[in-house]
Amino acid sequence: MAAEPSPVMCIEEENLFVQLTHDRLDIPSIMARVKSPKAGAVVLFAGTTRDSFADKPVVHLAYSAYAPLALRTMQSIARDVKGKHSLTAIAMVHRLGVCPVGEESILIAVSSPHRLAAWRAGEQALEECKERVEVWKLEEFGGSEGAVWRANRDGQAGARVEDTMGDVGGQR
Repeated sequence: MAAEPSPVMCIEEENLFVQLTHDRLDIPSIMARVKSPKAGAVVLFAGTTRDSFADKPVVHLAYSAYAPLALRTMQSIARDVKGKHSLTAIAMVHRLGVCPVGEESILIAVSSPHRLAAWRAGEQALEECKERVEVWKLEEFGGSEGAVWRANRDGQAGARVEDTMGDVGGQR
């Protein structure tokens, strides 16, 4: 029995596509969304779950989002980056749910008539997504390390899961 596809959580405009999905990310399909005979450059960034963070073994990451707001923020970023760099097209997809080690959690693809604009646009789109998009990640560590919630930003310290639960009803 095949797994049901996740609900559609995307915004699509002319030469602009943003999506949140629980499915495994598909690199060829995101590349196809930005390729054009008008573009001499296509840049793809693939953020991949690595096996460690700060010398701790990572079992997997799990992403959570408030989808309506996160999609609007992604759309705003994509529009701004597309205009600023005169892109031919831009597509951004972020995975939600569990993302095993070695699998992609985010794909950003941009196309442009020239490579320099594509490079810069891809970098700006990624940095703004990390800074602004309402996505949070749970880092699940091996051994006795437990798990840590953190904003979806590189290298910033998170809070251990049990520390984020608070004192509910006088009990922890």
